[in-house]
Amino acid sequence: MKTINLMPLHQLIFKPCKNALLGVFALIWATCAQAEYGLAMGGTAKYGDGKQGFAYANPNAPKGGSLVMGSLGDFNTLNPYLLKGDKLPGLAELGDNFVFDTLMVESWDEPFAMYGLLASDIALAADKLSVTFTLNPQARFQNGDAVLAKDVVYTFNTLFKDEAATPLYRFYYADVKRVVAVDAQRVRFEFAKPNAELHLILGQIPIFSHKSFPLGFAKSANVLPIGSGPYRLARYEFGQLVEYQRRPDYWAQNLPIRKGFWNFDQVRFKVYRDPTAFTEALKAGKIDLTYENSAKNWSRAYANPSLAKRGLQMQSFAHKNNAGLQGYALNTRRAPLNDVKFRQALSLSFDFETINQQMFYGLYKRPYSYFTNSELAAEGMPSKAELAVLNPLRGQLPARVFEQAVPMPAKVSPQLGVRPNLLQARTLLLQAGYRYQNGRLIDKQGRPVSLEYLTNGKSHERAAGKWQRDLAKLGINLKIRLVDSAIYQKRLQAFDYDIITHVYAQSQSPGNEQMEMHSCASAKTPPSRNGNMVGSCEPAIDALLKRFEHFESREELIAVSQSLDRVLRHQYYVIPQWYSDEWRMVYWNKFEQPKTLPLYYGPTTWALMTWWQQH
Repeated sequence: MKTINLMPLHQLIFKPCKNALLGVFALIWATCAQAEYGLAMGGTAKYGDGKQGFAYANPNAPKGGSLVMGSLGDFNTLNPYLLKGDKLPGLAELGDNFVFDTLMVESWDEPFAMYGLLASDIALAADKLSVTFTLNPQARFQNGDAVLAKDVVYTFNTLFKDEAATPLYRFYYADVKRVVAVDAQRVRFEFAKPNAELHLILGQIPIFSHKSFPLGFAKSANVLPIGSGPYRLARYEFGQLVEYQRRPDYWAQNLPIRKGFWNFDQVRFKVYRDPTAFTEALKAGKIDLTYENSAKNWSRAYANPSLAKRGLQMQSFAHKNNAGLQGYALNTRRAPLNDVKFRQALSLSFDFETINQQMFYGLYKRPYSYFTNSELAAEGMPSKAELAVLNPLRGQLPARVFEQAVPMPAKVSPQLGVRPNLLQARTLLLQAGYRYQNGRLIDKQGRPVSLEYLTNGKSHERAAGKWQRDLAKLGINLKIRLVDSAIYQKRLQAFDYDIITHVYAQSQSPGNEQMEMHSCASAKTPPSRNGNMVGSCEPAIDALLKRFEHFESREELIAVSQSLDRVLRHQYYVIPQWYSDEWRMVYWNKFEQPKTLPLYYGPTTWALMTWWQQH
């Protein structure tokens, strides 16, 4: 076993041996008995000496005060890890490091670097078929119990094996064969096969106490698991609010990686079901801060000079996040969406430019890749590195993957409008065997082509209206169906839809989560947050997905990601919608921010974790 010492943070930290690598991580100490605090993919961890906190947090930020957030929609469960139910506000916004600590935490300054939190060290077996975490003896749950190996085992088995849990973890950690408590402080994860990143992403598991669900997981919709994080649930009222209190006894508050974080004594989420009521509450000072994702609101709702005089601020913050892909996901489980030429024709019919100007005040850009805004996106013809990945699959892939540049979203001419694109789409439809009768597109069985766009958001309903009118010019009837969140989720679970809006959320370092997004196995599994909504099931794609388990460098990971991106885009599974490469935030002028912005971050998470109240 090769041990990577991660904590405690104030102890002596040694430099790694020259040229010593653990897979893609600069972290092997086999022969020189040296250790390092952080693990970074493809290089040395930026904060690897363990003596400094993160540069994007102010270690001297004062504690105190309160922050009031708004949350659209309601919640009906306190358990954030159940498959069913609308989740508790706050946990969705802040992820797992709010009420629940993880074994390790990720840096927002690096593509993929992890630093120890609950874990004091990590030991990867020489054959890479197991990893052992040693827990920090100081770690405590909110009830005062020590965080022990049995809690980690219980957490993992619950999330991984319980059918009532979200399937995300079953895909994410599919290569874990079993987890064993070696002793009270050590837990070992055993792998079915070597996996390049598995020992790191296991550090992202939210850990809760084995005492959390005395009635069983499935019967615990109204039970918040017992966590060890910096906040505790203070009170809640369904349909009204959720309130969290900062724990003065938080065990990790003096660790360098926690200095400057979690500065508010109280964080409250007020529930609103109507977006207009939400906006008015913000303007009235009932909400302190929000990330404004409505272009209309950003351009018009806060333009009153009296609001600025009272201290309402509007500010855009740049980011380098992998923007992933938001778009119209086409359910290929159903005809005619199982026809690639039909999907390509649909993609030509979407007029982003007009929608962006008329509805979004020109504030958005068009996403172009499953890894938009990152070096992982495919460009032009396949590179040498991509061909090394793709050539073994040449017989399983369409020739266009090798012979044509990767498809980019169709642009609409300002002078001619969408008509030239519709003419191209019409040609593709005729080539695919469709015909026209009395202005209607008729399929090969003689039936008029009709599709349904399913949504639970009024803004998406309005944006789809322009597309609906343009599809009608192609003879395609698009029905727009707006439903409430409960019905929407039920239909998604049953794959009962033609077209939905879906977001492929990506990290800077893609890995096992790609299986959930694109694999044949996930196509048959009721989807969670990042499920296979389009129903893609191709042997070549499954083969590419396996490459995310075994890579030797950052460069190889980039090539594999670009290859997957290229193959997916040639299949026209998703019609790209829009994205922004900046965060637009509206807040009352009673907060301070760290001087340094992180590179990769979410706006709400960043504000909640690192801002503080003016004193």
